[in-house]
Amino acid sequence: MQIYAYRAERFYKHSFGLQMLGLVLGLLVWIAPVYAQEVLRIPYVADIGTFDPDNGFEVGGVSAINNVYEGLVEYEPGSTRIVGLLARNWEVSDDGLTYTFQLAEGVKFHDGMPFNAAAVIKSFERRRDRGLILSYFLANVKDMRAPDDSTVVLTLTHPQPSFLDALASPWGPKIISPQALAEHENGDFATTWLNEHAIGTGPFKLAEFKRGQRYVLERNDDYWGNKPFFRQIQISVVPDISQQILQLQAGAIDAVPIDYPFAQLTSLPRGLEITAAPSMIPYYLFVKPNSQLEDAEVRKAVLIAINPALWVKDAFGEFASLSRSVYPNVMLDPVNPIRFPTDFEAATGAIARHGAVNLTIGLYSAAPSYGRIADLMIAQLALIGVKATAYVLPAGAAYALKGDPNPPDLLLTIAGPDAAHPENQAKTFFSKNGSLNFFGRVMPEADAIVDQAGQMTDVKKRDALYERAGQMYFDAGIVIPLVDVNDVVVHAKGLKDLGLRPVNPPGNIDFATVRWGP
Repeated sequence: MQIYAYRAERFYKHSFGLQMLGLVLGLLVWIAPVYAQEVLRIPYVADIGTFDPDNGFEVGGVSAINNVYEGLVEYEPGSTRIVGLLARNWEVSDDGLTYTFQLAEGVKFHDGMPFNAAAVIKSFERRRDRGLILSYFLANVKDMRAPDDSTVVLTLTHPQPSFLDALASPWGPKIISPQALAEHENGDFATTWLNEHAIGTGPFKLAEFKRGQRYVLERNDDYWGNKPFFRQIQISVVPDISQQILQLQAGAIDAVPIDYPFAQLTSLPRGLEITAAPSMIPYYLFVKPNSQLEDAEVRKAVLIAINPALWVKDAFGEFASLSRSVYPNVMLDPVNPIRFPTDFEAATGAIARHGAVNLTIGLYSAAPSYGRIADLMIAQLALIGVKATAYVLPAGAAYALKGDPNPPDLLLTIAGPDAAHPENQAKTFFSKNGSLNFFGRVMPEADAIVDQAGQMTDVKKRDALYERAGQMYFDAGIVIPLVDVNDVVVHAKGLKDLGLRPVNPPGNIDFATVRWGP
């Protein structure tokens, strides 16, 4: 600005200097914000492990991946409704085994190659057949055909009403350029190259990948769909939330996507605002087998004390609601919500009769919300004579609790599914072979009901069965649902249309929809 000030002074000394000065300064004022508005600056708390859409369960970075790659269908922003993406429309056969997709036309990959049915088959075969981490999404697909360039036919081994949800999932199968797969195959199905490179059909291209430092996405000006507002997305890696907050207040970044302290949300500095949306972020307690909570009287007393209605506002203010079942509230609306008993006097008497009750609570993460919930529950338990302590589990330890010789009595964790169908919740967290059945608890009667529900297409009847099974898991003391927390993003004023989706991990802004606006 010093050189512009000098030139402005020279202009002022001439006959039309004043008018010219106004024109120049006005132009500068107009150009600077317009340029700045073309770049969105977003921090991540953790690095991206891999950009390969088939071979990693990314959480914080899933939106970046899903703005470079696209699938056949997706969830609509703010909803669990499935809409077409690379598929214009689709049909399902009466027996529920055959899915026929009509593809969008005029689509090209970032390398200029045309998108067609053969490309879909190539990508789907890679995910299903190459032993990659996310292969399970297509495990039930026994046959794939491309009758012509714009039609894909998928045939399932058995009916799977949740199949479209699997395709719409943030981690569902995406379409990769077949030319890129062929050029970088290298005996490992291109996994090494795709860790840090990407060629999809999405509204953005991966322009820079500096692990542990930053990532840059550039707008795909040849995109077949609606053109994104931002020319560039700059993603920095800033693990410390306090540093993110300072950078946001200084104008160095445009948002703090996750973990902004809830206690500070009611007194944000000027120039900042909140976008909040319903999300599948339920905090649950999973109960280890053979703990003191096996005693029905003790378990009832503990439920009275930890009733989330007593502390949800203290922990999350207006940005959380009571969990109504063992499924996220936006996934299933139960006819008969789970209710906690409320007689504190009875709870105190029960613990006095039983004798000393000591509980340990393992926290999945050191994120502030976990500690806040634990502190509030510990205080409530003390009121009925239960001594409880909490500690943060080492990274990854929650997934090894089945073999842990000294696990906590309770695991406090977010139990969010990978898709919006209730099957994805029940069969992941509660069923016998669930990948996240943390303590390996088994209830065959409830599992059988889940299996029955999983074959139903009538949503009302289906949800009634899932609700019944969920109540059984709760009554058996396997899981205790607590609160569903909103997706909360703190950002500079004027940032609009963040495109938050309930199934996405929190803070995953959709770069294709977000914009500056009044």
